[in-house]
Amino acid sequence: MSDGRSGVPGEALRGHVAYHGYDMRGGPPGVHRGLPSPYLTLIVTFGEPLVMRTPDGGLARRRTAIGGLHTTHEEIVHDGRQSGVHVVLDPLAARVLLGRPASELAGITVDGDDVLGAVTRELEERVEAAEGWDGRFAALDDVLQRALDHDSPGRPIAPEVRRAWRRLVGSAGTVPVHALADEVGWSERHLGQRFRAEIGVAPKVAGRMARFDRARRRLAARAVAGGPLGLADIAADGGYADQAHLTREFGALAGCSPTRWLAEEIGNVQDAGTPETTS
Repeated sequence: MSDGRSGVPGEALRGHVAYHGYDMRGGPPGVHRGLPSPYLTLIVTFGEPLVMRTPDGGLARRRTAIGGLHTTHEEIVHDGRQSGVHVVLDPLAARVLLGRPASELAGITVDGDDVLGAVTRELEERVEAAEGWDGRFAALDDVLQRALDHDSPGRPIAPEVRRAWRRLVGSAGTVPVHALADEVGWSERHLGQRFRAEIGVAPKVAGRMARFDRARRRLAARAVAGGPLGLADIAADGGYADQAHLTREFGALAGCSPTRWLAEEIGNVQDAGTPETTS
């Protein structure tokens, strides 16, 4: 049995987060691939916790997990049951919602306690106790809304960094970094330094993630619709040199080919939307 639903955040949170609830049970044990994307990830489980493969090959059980931008896929080991809410979080909102810049979480996934402290327990308890998806999304809204009522810690995000980030994501990584630097009025070097200090990766890497994220979403949408996959078209429209280039990117970022990813993952938690598409 598989049950999933996307939720629209409250008005104040729109543009900062997107919600996707998932409840899958009765399937075969397996491994879910958490793919690189230009957004941070907050997962609050109900029922059983996440079991995540750690860099040293061990396993970590997490009721709440928070991950920054990363350039390799992560593995979630499951016994056929996965239940939780996936919050897709804009890196520019990390300061107000997580109390720190996105750069502090780059390349890592940690327990929610390590970032949100006592707030994590409230999130877990309220999501666990809520009835249905509307109740779970409302619980997230209530807790995250309170974070927005506080001032952002540290210095404000430079408008040049905000503009560069928005352009990269909006163009799905097709704007060259030199053109981006010209647009914001900084040198490439200065833009790279300030961008990485806030987001956690260089503009070129963020663009690569945005390009891959759009391509894999388009691929998934076509597979769900039951039509031709059209990998060559997706590659051409997405800024890849050709289909082989897109396939190599899947190998590098997802650890498998596009067709294998589709066979393993359609209907899984990676179907979550983005802050832009739900605002």
